Amino acid sequence: MEEKSYKEYLNNITTFIFDIDGVMTPSHILVTTQGELLRPMNVKDGFALKQAVRKGYNVCIITGGTNEGTRIRFRDLGINDVYMGNNYKMEPYQAYLTKYNISPAHVLYMGDDIPDVLPMKAVGLPTCPQDAVAEVKKISKYISHLNGGYGCVRDVIEQVMKVQGTWEEQMSK
Repeated sequence: MEEKSYKEYLNNITTFIFDIDGVMTPSHILVTTQGELLRPMNVKDGFALKQAVRKGYNVCIITGGTNEGTRIRFRDLGINDVYMGNNYKMEPYQAYLTKYNISPAHVLYMGDDIPDVLPMKAVGLPTCPQDAVAEVKKISKYISHLNGGYGCVRDVIEQVMKVQGTWEEQMSK
């Protein structure tokens, strides 16, 4: 039996779930002298996330991190479903799908490391950045050509929205 191309799944996607560290940020952190952890985020990823929310897609963040600054960043983008401090990601994943009555077949999940493996195995379209760990790449139906923090989130959102005709090439004023 021939394996389906990841593009065949794009029309079914209604929901995006993303990890933060290593997906929305590069796989490194900066530590200040006060011990604060700083993570750069890609503004193009932010634009795509905002467009997805604006067009009615479900967007959820599930992360092991606990930095409240990230919650503020996502709230500013219109994302209210942010599950923080979750190294075991199946519980928030299942709670989110139940809360909104979402079928796993309609979910694109992008993760990069071992804590993402279980929810990625449960979704319709598991994806990852180019620099994800081997275990995650092995189960991904799509591996972005971009590394985490360098536009991989925009890559998958834009592909889904273009296939579904919801990505606007020229934004209106």
